[in-house]
Amino acid sequence: MSPNGSVLSVGALEIRPDEHQAVAAGHTLALSVRELELLAALARREGRIVPRSELYETVWGAPLRAEDRSVDVYIHKLRVKLADALPGWRYIHTHFGFGYRFEPERSHPFHNAATAS
Repeated sequence: MSPNGSVLSVGALEIRPDEHQAVAAGHTLALSVRELELLAALARREGRIVPRSELYETVWGAPLRAEDRSVDVYIHKLRVKLADALPGWRYIHTHFGFGYRFEPERSHPFHNAATAS
């Protein structure tokens, strides 16, 4: 995070909440307001497992309802956009039964040249 707190820098990703913008490897990401707010909420808690309920309350401003899957849907959208913009990197990690963790890690492909057939 930058010293002034207005820009969150994590790996090749820069999140500028005050400007409603996220930049990956120099390219602006097309994010909805909720996607940007969720990304910023995760980045502010970098390295920590954050419960879905905490993310929902932070981004949507209300308690999470039992059957609501909004957080999961938006996490999926963010993962797709981040993977497209920053191939070879994973930023959002699922901890089943606990929540999500935001931390840049190199992707591990399922197949490589040795396993391809």
